[in-house]
Amino acid sequence: MTYESLVKNIDKMPPLSDVVNNMQALYVSGIENVNTKKLVKIIEADIMLSANILKIVNSPYYGFSQRISSIAHAVMVCGAEKTYSLILHYAIGLQLGADTAIYGLNNTQFNEMCVLQSSLMMQWYAKINLRETHLLSLLALIMESGKLIIAEELVKSDYLEVYRKGFLGCGNIHEFEREFLDTTSYALSAMLFEHWNLEPLYTEILKALDSDNKEFDAKLQEYVHAIHVVRTAINLKEVLTEDSIEKACSIIENDMKLSSGHFRTVSKRIREAYAS
Repeated sequence: MTYESLVKNIDKMPPLSDVVNNMQALYVSGIENVNTKKLVKIIEADIMLSANILKIVNSPYYGFSQRISSIAHAVMVCGAEKTYSLILHYAIGLQLGADTAIYGLNNTQFNEMCVLQSSLMMQWYAKINLRETHLLSLLALIMESGKLIIAEELVKSDYLEVYRKGFLGCGNIHEFEREFLDTTSYALSAMLFEHWNLEPLYTEILKALDSDNKEFDAKLQEYVHAIHVVRTAINLKEVLTEDSIEKACSIIENDMKLSSGHFRTVSKRIREAYAS
């Protein structure tokens, strides 16, 4: 398995589902102009998508006070932006149906980790920049897609067991990926989003995330730090452990020059919900 084979695999990826195409047509005039009745009909036409959305919004990490039993209600409480992210996450999962066992997690656990990352971003970053929270919480939900590309390619190679043992034994996921693959899963996610013509800013953030070049404009740097905070606190090896929370807080305090108090509070609240 090589970097070139991973890129070729991305280049061969078919378009996302018709649901995504129909949804994007609704969003073309802007989030504020989305016809929510049409959006509900698009979702309800796909039984599995509907079930997936209801399962996620009723998870304890979102903290809604009442059970949400219909798509119309889900769209109302989530809003058009969050609903967009849930549909996109579902469609990407369908397209990249790789077995995540090489990471020590089954597919349900992997998806749950992605939801936790998004929830953490949404609840923490809203106090920093409410307007841009949805943008970053969507990226947090789908940023691990590159790991599915790696898993899918490994299944077809002779390196599956070697990679699995190396991954489970490594101390730093990003360094291990770069050493083994000459790239990182986030760089692969960026290529994938570019291939699917998703929001260009997602690609820009993920390309910058593990780049050796740290000369970014202030806004991009803020986004990169925020994503780095979330992936440090919640990842395939640590999910809101005391150590991962403290490492994330260090990034907030030293790199973002912000107080980490609210992040600690949110992290521990989500951890309690996750453990229950």
